[in-house]
Amino acid sequence: MEISTLAALNAAKRDRLGAVLVSDLDTGVSQLFTEDQIATDALGQEIRARLLSGKSGIVDIEGKSLFLNVHLPPPRILVVGAVHISQALAPMAALSGFAVTIIDPRTAFATPERFAGIDLRADWPDEVFAAMPLDRYSAMVAVTHDPKIDDPGLIAALHAGCFYVGALGSRKTHAKRIERLTAAGIDAESILRIHAPIGLDIGAATPAEIAVAILADIIQSLRRRSVGALPGAREATS
Repeated sequence: MEISTLAALNAAKRDRLGAVLVSDLDTGVSQLFTEDQIATDALGQEIRARLLSGKSGIVDIEGKSLFLNVHLPPPRILVVGAVHISQALAPMAALSGFAVTIIDPRTAFATPERFAGIDLRADWPDEVFAAMPLDRYSAMVAVTHDPKIDDPGLIAALHAGCFYVGALGSRKTHAKRIERLTAAGIDAESILRIHAPIGLDIGAATPAEIAVAILADIIQSLRRRSVGALPGAREATS
């Protein structure tokens, strides 16, 4: 690998950008494509598919045998709210390959005993995100039911282009949330990106079942996200 290519790959990793190193198996020549540099040709389509799946492999395109080596930032789930749903979600998400952070300024809830082995931040969301910025490989889940805690996290996630933004609550609760976010200057298209009610509709009733629905929704959003652009809006539901 040439020094310039290695430098570009390291820069992509630093900036948490997905990248694919394409190597011609006959000539040995390699070229790096970051997710914001993808063309619409056959190679570009294959790179896009690899960025979604995260799987490296060999492909034949236009008579060339190419090895596509995929480099993706580790996906993260940041949960605002140290509640029962979070206790179930955190270990399942970690087993699924996500880095998990639980955020809650309420120290009675954010205790190491309730979240053993999990990155736990007993701080306000905006304080946490100032030191650990959100990005397109981050999912933000708001489950406190307290607008003073949830809303700053939602606003930060929408501004950062997180691949998933979800909030707990009924449609009535979300309607009030929309009013608050609109008053805070968030445009309607961005608000449509919020998954609310949160999670896939599987009829979940218990905290553990709700956690399963949320994790499934996050995985689906990660694998179907818009590559090369900020995540797209989810259509409103009645």
